Amino acid sequence: MVLVYEEGSEYSVLWGDDRNDGWGEYPEPGVQPPQRDPGTESHYEYGSRAGVWRLARIFDEANIPVTVSAAAVALELNPAVAKWMGDRDHDLLGHGWRWIELWRMSRDEERVHLGRAIETYERVLGQRPLGWNCRSWPSEATRELLIEEGGFLYDSDGSADDLPYYARCLGKPFLVVPYTKTYNDSRFVVNPGFASPRDFLDTLTMGLDELVREGRPTMMTVAVHA
Repeated sequence: MVLVYEEGSEYSVLWGDDRNDGWGEYPEPGVQPPQRDPGTESHYEYGSRAGVWRLARIFDEANIPVTVSAAAVALELNPAVAKWMGDRDHDLLGHGWRWIELWRMSRDEERVHLGRAIETYERVLGQRPLGWNCRSWPSEATRELLIEEGGFLYDSDGSADDLPYYARCLGKPFLVVPYTKTYNDSRFVVNPGFASPRDFLDTLTMGLDELVREGRPTMMTVAVHA
């Protein structure tokens, strides 16, 4: 079970970016720079004010251990979420210093962002992540930079198998824990996707039923966003 927490780390003129984030509640383009996009900003703010805590209550009530895929800046801006993670001993999955595309950066820029993320996690959470999952797609350099940095056991930037697998990088095997968008609530905002909660539930139950029917070792990653 993955809880994705990115709020406050997205693209925004508010943070000095040259664009506002396109992942909002509406399919049409939002407000364009140099203006801020208060509407989309409020969608993300909802996640930090209400959404993450509704999910936290559900996980607490069901006593479900989760992996929190959190952008470092998002935790820095909302230390209460970091405290909840620490108090419940939830696992941290590195999700970037900010929630922005690494493939847009040079190798050196990406290395700097990786270092900033690790420093922020250590300062806010008292730990560094053992795994890594960047926004949408990794760059050609992402996995190499993780290996060069050291301290990472795996990344979740691949979806090439039903089970964790090893990919060769820099002449050595590196563990990949697949991350699929199939069982992911992001499909509520992509097309074709989910139109109702029933669609999400049906996808989960039918998928689980099929995995049980197959009766072989496998895994199922379910992701929800704050």
